Amino acid sequence: QVQLVESGGHLVQPGGSLRLSCVASGFILDLYAIGWFRQPPGKEREGVSCISGGDEDTYYTASVKGRFTISRDTANNTVYLQMNNLKPEDSAVYYCATRVASHHYYCDSKLYTSWGQGTQVTVSS
Repeated sequence: QVQLVESGGHLVQPGGSLRLSCVASGFILDLYAIGWFRQPPGKEREGVSCISGGDEDTYYTASVKGRFTISRDTANNTVYLQMNNLKPEDSAVYYCATRVASHHYYCDSKLYTSWGQGTQVTVSS
């Protein structure tokens, strides 16, 4: 059974940094695409960053390029999202999700079938 457990969300000031973690179980982490999604209050869920299985091909939505970095630690079955220079518009519930295919498919959330419970990120002074 696939299970994803996120952690690391917190209240942080603008310009600060956070690292989110997603511990995966029930599947082979480096074979399948996995990524981070977020949903601000009252808005639709969007793909933030995803990484393909089998290689290190990554996708970042335009608003986070140069600030966020996704990485995968197969020894610990964990995917990370390092978030730097955070902005108030980054505030959202962040979810980890995986799909039963190797390509990240540009973080299209409709194609991701297993989801974690989410972790809250709030960027505010």
